[in-house]
Amino acid sequence: MRHTITILVENEFGVLTRIAGLFSARGYNIESLSVAPTMDETVSRLTLVTRGDEKTIDQIKKQLNKLIPVIRTEDISFKVHLEREMLLVKVVDNDACFALAEALRAKFVDHEKGDYFIVELTGEPAKIDKFLKDLGEQNIIEITRTGPVGMRRGVKGFVVKA
Repeated sequence: MRHTITILVENEFGVLTRIAGLFSARGYNIESLSVAPTMDETVSRLTLVTRGDEKTIDQIKKQLNKLIPVIRTEDISFKVHLEREMLLVKVVDNDACFALAEALRAKFVDHEKGDYFIVELTGEPAKIDKFLKDLGEQNIIEITRTGPVGMRRGVKGFVVKA
């Protein structure tokens, strides 16, 4: 099963390497990883997507919490939460692709008439997947995706002091 784990870490050199090493050493796979600083410049927030059963995910969380720079972890997969992902895609310029991008309110960030266009689309990962499928592999020149970032809903925040 797919799990989205949010992790607060000290914003210091080598933290990402240590987390990736933990996964690699135990044979776990990271499907996506997004990292950015928080309002507190000494703390970064990671959103990590992986797959595993409950026992495996529990083990991952325990191992993560043993790492010195890790402040907190939370598996938000079964909590009420939002997930969003950003996509940049370069597409062959044709009417069907253009209309599809417009219908989904994608933002056109570059366009060479009759040649290609690049759009930015933000939404749930399933929306991004469907958009790419609907475009068709033959129309896609290049893609890059951020991977999902997630946040629990509600007034309580996932911060250093809980």
